[in-house]
Amino acid sequence: MLVLQRDRHRRRARRLTLLCAGLLLLLLGTAAPASAHAALRTTDPADGTLLRTAPRHVTLTFTESVGLLTDSFRVYDPTNHPLRTGPAEHAPGRSDTARVSLPAKLADGTYTVAWRVVSADSHPVSGALTFSVGTRTATTASPAPDDTENPATAALYSIARYLAYLSLALLLGTAAFVAYCRPPTAAPLRAPVLGAAWTLLATTAALYLLRTPYEEGTSPAFSLGSLTRTATTRPGALLLARLTLLLLSGAAVALLRARRRRLPRRTTLIVAGVVSLPLALTWTAAEHASVGIQVPVAIASATLHLLAMAAWLGGLAALLRTLRRTSLATLARFSRLAFASVTVLVLTGVYQSWRGLGSWQALTDTTYGRTLLAKLAAVTALLLAAACSRAWTSRLAREPRAAVARTPDPATVPPRPLPPVPPEPPTPPPPPPFHILRRSVLAEVAAGVLVLALTTLLTSTVPGRAAEEAAAGGTPAAGIPTVSVTTIPFDVGIPGGHGKVQITLDPGRVGRTSVQAVVYGPDGGLSTVPELRVTLTLPARHLGPLDTRITDHGGYWSSDSFDLPLPGTWTMKATVRVSDLDQATVSAAVRVTR
Repeated sequence: MLVLQRDRHRRRARRLTLLCAGLLLLLLGTAAPASAHAALRTTDPADGTLLRTAPRHVTLTFTESVGLLTDSFRVYDPTNHPLRTGPAEHAPGRSDTARVSLPAKLADGTYTVAWRVVSADSHPVSGALTFSVGTRTATTASPAPDDTENPATAALYSIARYLAYLSLALLLGTAAFVAYCRPPTAAPLRAPVLGAAWTLLATTAALYLLRTPYEEGTSPAFSLGSLTRTATTRPGALLLARLTLLLLSGAAVALLRARRRRLPRRTTLIVAGVVSLPLALTWTAAEHASVGIQVPVAIASATLHLLAMAAWLGGLAALLRTLRRTSLATLARFSRLAFASVTVLVLTGVYQSWRGLGSWQALTDTTYGRTLLAKLAAVTALLLAAACSRAWTSRLAREPRAAVARTPDPATVPPRPLPPVPPEPPTPPPPPPFHILRRSVLAEVAAGVLVLALTTLLTSTVPGRAAEEAAAGGTPAAGIPTVSVTTIPFDVGIPGGHGKVQITLDPGRVGRTSVQAVVYGPDGGLSTVPELRVTLTLPARHLGPLDTRITDHGGYWSSDSFDLPLPGTWTMKATVRVSDLDQATVSAAVRVTR
């Protein structure tokens, strides 16, 4: 019966582990591409601007340093043909500013600029903007192109990053568990450690191969030139350093096993620390901590955070693997290790949250803040499970001492003048309730896997501080235009009485904004109409309709004094009259931000 119960518990543990891994891989594989880390602060010319003379450069300023690609800028003319431009370059002395030179003479019309750079913390950033010279014209180029990311490459890269985090936690956590907690036998941990080591090696190699396609948004194809280029970048150099550390560590372990030498515990701790620290630095030197404010302190904090996470979660997995064969002394040591890890995680987590958020408002107004709240909820669940495990560990440690205290000492028992009676066999103590401890550890592992997944997502999200800096500069996070451009088709029901009206809100945010509108006829050219009226209504607040009071300026309708009072999804209605009797009213939804 006991064997059947053990087999049942093992099957449940395997099912839970496979379910968690499958759900997380599905989440990461089907998630949207990684959000930008370097947020776009300002552009020159501004998005949606109508210029009298052609600019000589297109300049983008970001919240942090950015790297340039071979096709960082693609400029399309009013007929949607690629424009021959100069090479992408940084502004003199400004690593956070990218620019491209334009031809000396540009024809009148609307131009579209698609751009893509790499933020200093290794993630690509892409977006688009439009500007017009002389007059606004219709353009078929998308103002926010969707072909800047290859879904297959982004999904493979995200899965490889998560598996690398998971295998690092298992590898370092198991090493810390064996070196510090000293389980009675480490044989059951040999297979998981080898699996984690090979997985980390394979995912690191995959990340290196996918690095250039991931940056450029192309399909996962490899060439000698792309591999050489990756080696010249900081993320590529750190991946090569990680590969080198893993290969050297593997060679050292193989050499010791070949000589059948076993290192002392203190030496094992020193070797584990020497290898773990530079291995963790290959992550933190390429993520959020490497840019922004207080970089040295941030890298030290992120490194301690990563090592503490690995010691706790990886140690939990090792404890779960050896729980049936462990001793109370091992449980007590792991309890102390887990408590120290939690202390480090809390202290470094508070600092990193403050550094990434910048304000309390960013906790609810940004994607980074909302993801952080989800992580805090998962960490709370993890701490509750850990408290249960710690309580059961303390109970198991007290029970043997209590049993010893209740056993009388034969030397203190006075002799009795009775005939000797054969001693009864001692009653074996009841087996410790390891099944309850196993359940709490399983809950801890499940919550820890969720925390690890949310941590991976946080490293792929714009920090709240950067998003607020971009908003303060007049530009939201990268890829979101500051100008709202809405095109609405219309048809009054007579021959030649159809076309479309293009309405621009500059900027498309709460407050004073300018409204521009042009009408295009059936042939796609500008059309003059006797009357055009544009109103906005906010149904959720029962507000409106608000008349924009646009006036005709020779086929170009505009108003410079319109106020948008509230954010939300507004209904924009345009009434187009093409003759004394024929007119049409059409509408579209418009998103207004703060």
